[in-house]
Amino acid sequence: QVQLVESGGGLVQAGGSLRLSCTASGRTSTQCAMGWFRQAPGKEREFVVAMNWCVSVAYYADSVKGRSTISRDNAKNTVYLQMNSLRPEDTAVYYCAAPILGIKNYYNPSLYRYWGQGTQVTVSS
Repeated sequence: QVQLVESGGGLVQAGGSLRLSCTASGRTSTQCAMGWFRQAPGKEREFVVAMNWCVSVAYYADSVKGRSTISRDNAKNTVYLQMNSLRPEDTAVYYCAAPILGIKNYYNPSLYRYWGQGTQVTVSS
């Protein structure tokens, strides 16, 4: 079992920045990859970014590419999502998620086994 807890969301003006955190506990030693998704009201959950640190490959949605960076601190068992140049359309609940072992399609939320409770990001215009 892996438990995930997000934090760092909030209200920010367009053009601002936020850093979201996702702290993991439980059986994390075999976890090579983590992902971030978001869900706006009335919309489906949307892929934001994922990274597999074991093979050093990151995947970014086109909507956030160049504005967001995923990173992690192994000592703190924490994954970060740094988001810059935020836009009103970035408003959503952001979730971190741990995928199944051997995942190939990082964009598919159904291939993620563990999810956090989400953190709200609201970007005002």
